[in-house]
Amino acid sequence: MGQSTDWVPSLWMDTFAELLDDDDDSELDYGDQWSLNFNYSLTDKLSMNERKKGWKIYCYSGFANFQCASCSKVWHSAKVTLLFHYRLRSERGSVIMRPFGQACRSCNNNQFELPGFSQEEVERALLRLFAKIRKNCYGEEQDSDDCGPVDKKFTKPHEKSLCQACSQGICCQEDDDDDDD
Repeated sequence: MGQSTDWVPSLWMDTFAELLDDDDDSELDYGDQWSLNFNYSLTDKLSMNERKKGWKIYCYSGFANFQCASCSKVWHSAKVTLLFHYRLRSERGSVIMRPFGQACRSCNNNQFELPGFSQEEVERALLRLFAKIRKNCYGEEQDSDDCGPVDKKFTKPHEKSLCQACSQGICCQEDDDDDDD
């Protein structure tokens, strides 16, 4: 179950909807309508106009699996970057997400593969995103940046030369030297 190497947007969409639709315990229980979309060219820069329109950025680093389309090699990484842009405007919340890929060390073909996430990791990423939204859009105080226990997963050191986010100057690893590896 947790070993998928396929990028599955519907897993993100369904989990996003489930976390918001729970009548008794909705993660963003303010009566606003939120949507999730994907943009595979999203960057970590906001124009002055986007800032004026209320857009904010959140970068998440998590655990995922990859499979090379050329040689079928499978690898795991605890340093997978997800970039989110979000805003709340006129009772409508929008989240735009971009997953960043990694290249296969064996092939060295500069082809970035998209990550496959477990259900648990998708929930963890979205819960942290929702905590940021509650803080930045609704003014809620954050108890901490922790959204439940994280099983520490050990992987090889982060290889910047194989990381799509690093190649674009976006990788969250620079800011994330603490215990989220």
